[in-house]
Amino acid sequence: MNKKLLVVGTMAYDAIETPYQKVDRVLGGAATYIALSSSKFPLHCGLVSVIGEDFLDSDLDKLTQLGVDAQGVEKVKEGKTFFWSGRYHDDMNTRTTLDTQLNVLENFTPVVPDEFRDSSVVMVGNLHPIVQLDALSQMDLSHSFRILDTMNFWMEHFRSDLDQVIAQVDLISINDEEARLLTGEFSLTKAAKKIHAMGPRYVIIKKGEHGAQLYGDDKVFIAPAYPVDQVVDPTGAGDSFAGGFAGYLAHSGEINFDTLKQALVVGTVFASFTVEAFGVEAIEKVTHTSLQNRITAYRKLTHFNWDEKILAL
Repeated sequence: MNKKLLVVGTMAYDAIETPYQKVDRVLGGAATYIALSSSKFPLHCGLVSVIGEDFLDSDLDKLTQLGVDAQGVEKVKEGKTFFWSGRYHDDMNTRTTLDTQLNVLENFTPVVPDEFRDSSVVMVGNLHPIVQLDALSQMDLSHSFRILDTMNFWMEHFRSDLDQVIAQVDLISINDEEARLLTGEFSLTKAAKKIHAMGPRYVIIKKGEHGAQLYGDDKVFIAPAYPVDQVVDPTGAGDSFAGGFAGYLAHSGEINFDTLKQALVVGTVFASFTVEAFGVEAIEKVTHTSLQNRITAYRKLTHFNWDEKILAL
């Protein structure tokens, strides 16, 4: 593996309201969170996205100063950056979208830089399936591990296009509600089997505060969420999960069920950092030391000894 990671997705500005605070404009977008998380690993990360003329140079610098290659980010003259506004409910697990402005994203045509067309890991963030297909068509798929994120909107309105994308990827990462919608199965185990039949060798089903499940190679691995004292802003947690997961895989140099399990834990820990502050604030501050410390704490939370004599007959 060449330790190259290609990230295709949205860069945005968000307005977020929670029971604790309200912010009118913060840096967001799936690709932003993914790239920031993956940049914590020593790898070559390339970003493909689109922004408007209103996108601040200082916000782009947050990525490039961490080593993210932004030559694949198109800046549209006189255009406006994708904007999303939402309000989280008291339980912080549900939210209401107040406003979505596609702006420059509406006519986005991804162009993958030549040097990233052989990336060993490709992370295709939540986008229109046609855009995802366009990006994948520019890749050397014979040497890449392809990861897909999508959502219920595309499943409900663009299912045939989405099915084409799903058939081309190695791993799909969706939440439990989306897995049930995609397959018509309430049982997540049965849902994973149906998704395998659609193409992906591996399936991750996220369950929010209840962790995530990995299916593949006739095995299952379940990772609980890392407990945090207070959830400040859940926005971007799933994307940070994807960034930590994909970044670890690209850095590890090997992909099998064991490394996927490790990547799942890393992604879970990145998500736990993200929810502790608004926008990308917390994920920006993650260091190698803070990451290692939290993974160590996570291992202690999930480890136990077992005495085989207890149930011996």
